[in-house]
Amino acid sequence: MKQSNKFLFLILSLVLFCFSGCSSKLFDSAHKDKNEPLRVFVIGNSFSANATKYLPQIAESAGKKLEIGRAELGGCSLERHWNHAKAAEADPGSAEGRPYHGKSLKALLSEGKWDFVVIQQYSLISSNVATYQPFATNLYKYVKSIQPDAEVVMHQTWAYRGDDTQFGQLENGKIGSSEDEMYFKSRAAYRHTARQLGVRVIPVGDAFRALSQDAEFMFKKDMSFNYAKPVYPELPDQKNSLHVGYFWNNNKKLEFDSHHAGVAGEYLGGLTWYTFLFNESPEKVAFKPAQVSEPFASRMKSVTYRVVKTGAREDKKRK
Repeated sequence: MKQSNKFLFLILSLVLFCFSGCSSKLFDSAHKDKNEPLRVFVIGNSFSANATKYLPQIAESAGKKLEIGRAELGGCSLERHWNHAKAAEADPGSAEGRPYHGKSLKALLSEGKWDFVVIQQYSLISSNVATYQPFATNLYKYVKSIQPDAEVVMHQTWAYRGDDTQFGQLENGKIGSSEDEMYFKSRAAYRHTARQLGVRVIPVGDAFRALSQDAEFMFKKDMSFNYAKPVYPELPDQKNSLHVGYFWNNNKKLEFDSHHAGVAGEYLGGLTWYTFLFNESPEKVAFKPAQVSEPFASRMKSVTYRVVKTGAREDKKRK
């Protein structure tokens, strides 16, 4: 009986060893050369800038090489990016075709070989699936005509903070009524479009959602603050907010940004992109913004790994 138990223990130990050695890899990685930097080109707006703000520091702290190229315009949709590309093809010298600091999308995409090219929808219309096509397909084909070996992926953006009152545009001109509605509709739209294109998704929106539902680390609106008559420089308690939230502008006027990521959200976005792009758990990431606590950062890493792993399973089922 003792020998049988010892044998069983050895088998279980081997299984656990193999699992621990393999579990950091989420899917087959397309980027094999570790001596060369991973080159990622982003076609987006302020949300992609938010999500990749800390990505260089995150990657460097984990011993990874990374280069990021950008074609980002504030509030820019898939349709607008495509229209700029079309304008450049019709007239390469036109200002309409060269909105990216005087360069066209084709010129930027042609600067060396890119491993990944990332596209996304404008958050305000991300819940309306009708706004994605044919522009996503047109951009996909355009990118592949310039960078045939690059993997095109979609960046799933996030829902606005729960204490907002409007949550983007829906079909028929309607306005979203809740964070839940915006999350589920935008996620469905991103996943539907990704299936149409046959591409994978960087699930930043899922990571935001997971933390917004986390019993320990979710943001909770400060109900003791006088929002009707705020007194400078007091602010409501916004602990664990992934969004910018309330802040005082230079004219000492209280403003509210429920859309863009704050420091915590930018870090979460960076961890999600890192986990997806490098196909590794973020456990080795040493960088952390000073404003993010160690326990919060630790939870972000576990959430990031889980949502990317779940997303990878969805992508695999699609294939």
